[in-house]
Amino acid sequence: MLKGAKTGVDSNQLTFFPALHESCHSEDFLEVCTERQIILQEFAGQEKVSFKFSVVVIQGHLAVEGVLLFGKKHLYICSHFVLSQLEEIYCTRHCLSSISDQFIFSLCHKDQAIEDPACSRYLYADIKEIHPRRFLLQEIALEIFFRNGYSKFLVFHNSDRNKAFKRFCSVQPGLKAKGITEDSLNIRRGAGGEKTMLQKWQRREISNFDYLMYLNMLAGRTYSDYMQYPVFPWVLADYHSQTLNFANHKTFRDLSKPMGAQTAERRRKFIQRYKEVEKSEGDLSAQCHYCTHYSSAIIVASYLVRMEPFTQTFCSLQGGSFDVADRMFHSVKSTWDSASTENMSDVRELIPEFFYLPEFLSNCNQFEFGSMQDGTMLGDVQLPPWAEGNPHRFITLHRQALESDYVSAHLHHWIDLIFGHKQHGPAAVEATNTFHPYFYGDKGHLSSINDPLIKSTILGFVSNFGQVPRQLFTKPHPSRSTLGKLTLGKETSSLSHPTRLGPPPLSSLQTLKLSPAVIKETPKGAIGHIVYTEKGVLAVEKNKVLIPPLWNKTFCWGFDDFTCCIASYGSDKNLITFEVMAYWGNCLCAVCPTPTTVVTSGTSSVVCVWELSMVKDKVRGLSLRQPLYGHTQPVTCLAASMTYSIVVSGSNDRTCILWDMDQLTCITQLPAHEAALSAVAINDLTGEIASCAGSVMYLWTINGQPLTSLCPASSLQEQISCCCFAEVLDWDVRSLLVTGGSDGVVRLWKMEHGKRPSQDAGSRSQEDITDGLKSKGNEVGTQLVLWQELNPSGTPSGKPSKNGSAITTLAVCRNFSRLLAGNEKSRIYCWSMDG
Repeated sequence: MLKGAKTGVDSNQLTFFPALHESCHSEDFLEVCTERQIILQEFAGQEKVSFKFSVVVIQGHLAVEGVLLFGKKHLYICSHFVLSQLEEIYCTRHCLSSISDQFIFSLCHKDQAIEDPACSRYLYADIKEIHPRRFLLQEIALEIFFRNGYSKFLVFHNSDRNKAFKRFCSVQPGLKAKGITEDSLNIRRGAGGEKTMLQKWQRREISNFDYLMYLNMLAGRTYSDYMQYPVFPWVLADYHSQTLNFANHKTFRDLSKPMGAQTAERRRKFIQRYKEVEKSEGDLSAQCHYCTHYSSAIIVASYLVRMEPFTQTFCSLQGGSFDVADRMFHSVKSTWDSASTENMSDVRELIPEFFYLPEFLSNCNQFEFGSMQDGTMLGDVQLPPWAEGNPHRFITLHRQALESDYVSAHLHHWIDLIFGHKQHGPAAVEATNTFHPYFYGDKGHLSSINDPLIKSTILGFVSNFGQVPRQLFTKPHPSRSTLGKLTLGKETSSLSHPTRLGPPPLSSLQTLKLSPAVIKETPKGAIGHIVYTEKGVLAVEKNKVLIPPLWNKTFCWGFDDFTCCIASYGSDKNLITFEVMAYWGNCLCAVCPTPTTVVTSGTSSVVCVWELSMVKDKVRGLSLRQPLYGHTQPVTCLAASMTYSIVVSGSNDRTCILWDMDQLTCITQLPAHEAALSAVAINDLTGEIASCAGSVMYLWTINGQPLTSLCPASSLQEQISCCCFAEVLDWDVRSLLVTGGSDGVVRLWKMEHGKRPSQDAGSRSQEDITDGLKSKGNEVGTQLVLWQELNPSGTPSGKPSKNGSAITTLAVCRNFSRLLAGNEKSRIYCWSMDG
């Protein structure tokens, strides 16, 4: 058991279970609550718990009672466990709750079956940032962000948040500078003279989307708590035209006005509501324009109801079933009309998914939502005519609208309403932007309310209807720099994103020119891996991969004795050799997604995830974390993305499998390809996956849904030997797929969404290639279109080349100023942008 003075108090003698000689007590202990063995099983070797806190773990709309434990190098989050008054840990089945707040207690136990206790272990070194958060308008929570992109939202219901934060900072000193406190919210001025996010946004060095996400994060909005989900604006007002005209201001929503004031008549009605309280001599402190909010858990769940876990979330919030079909989110146009014009109880804004996630618009899971009054079965979301029935096209154009010149010039007005000086007070009254007082955290004064019934009423109101974000600005938000004021070196650009710090517009790629690739060490065989750094081009031969982030070491395989080794870049001398891989046959491919993670596979058909143990930047060991079983024949290609924490493997058995990097489990297996897999790649921007088999390219969503496939029109029918993604700035394209062929030609493909064209005589259609792979929601044209061919031999494409050698690897520098390709004859080619 946990023994100590008080909860949250350090104790050098703190132990988890009784000493071994206390056998009688230990048996009694285990008989009372055997579930505690779950925590013991998760403990690292020789673990000692030095601190503990009673917490509530927030998971979307669910609240689970738990315990936070501090160990030597790890923290432990134990769900469905309770810290008793005697400092002992029990599962929730065997101990009364330690939560004194009645409302939070009810959230933890409302309509929930008793779930199995669980314990998760996390390294302190894996914590990236910790942000103080509000929960139910109270400053009692912390959100822990890990380097793998996951986060944990913990509520310290016993007012121990500051103690816990200090404890985190003591075990991980670097967190003190990364944690966001109440005193560090001044985003107008950067410490040390560096540019702030505000300045980067003004100079168009980051997108509107990225800046809005940053503001949401600062204001306490989080994906972890559906009551405080990130909020995004409606940016368009045209949901009826066949095409969008970004040059016409009427295409866009009025960003200077809240959703309740988009029309003069609607604004007049809400002002009248505001004044009626005063006329009736009611409580003036309750004066407001809106009694509902623009963001709430039910709004989030209604938008995302076609995807799990939001389907179950919506049903739970609705009392166990779907709503009446006509009241559910079924049409983008109808929802806009309701929130902007028709419904006085609806002032909802959007969520970030409207700008990057097409899957939520399709009923791929075939849920039965019922029929609307006109008899229409509710299924996929009805899209505006300009989307041509394609969710991907809708998302692409919607994101393009968000990044348009008009929105860039007016977005600061919307920021004033949501995060700024028009959020509340006289400026909010003038802007028709006041909400019920319960929605504001600084007006509730919950700590001073002694009546539990009143407090419960307020919290119930907030949990159902939403809450206003933390105010970030007390003065008008500055506007974004206009295009004419930005000069970039020798020229002034008129593009929507005139900055060379980001990726280029698609049109600029027409100027790619072949130039010599200067590298320090020329590989002696076929090129296996290329990395472009600020110091130049690094390249290694086949059966080697460079290790991030310094790229000064290589992981090597392919030896006759099946061993592997770590070597210094540019040297034939091995730093350390490992024999552990010999048990898994001949290695054919490997990737190093992190400095300490290696993923290998080969003739054994097993994907192995290894961990490099480091001591003062020196590799000391290689241990197997997990073998992943799924393929039946040799694995020929691997790709990894730390952004999405996934690995993709391709095999001779014609299958591709997606693996979860954190859980080390299979996510899904893609439908069978036409031939053995030769190359796979992951788009770090969108999560899309490319797989190449023979001469056919396939494109998939991160969820494994097919987007398109293409067999290039060519008399050679060259084999695709490698591929990669390249981010570009045009929002109607978002990214390019780059392929290298056995004919020595590099090809750039762009993805287009729209109506599927008639089948070209020289190419095979998606229907032919992916017979049986089509999914609901992808029935309207997504296609790969050849954008450019780069032939280092100078031979016209489509004709045999005597000097053409197969391209073996590709690399694109981050801002696409250079495209690098290596071939099987040790040659490296570099294409750079003109100027």
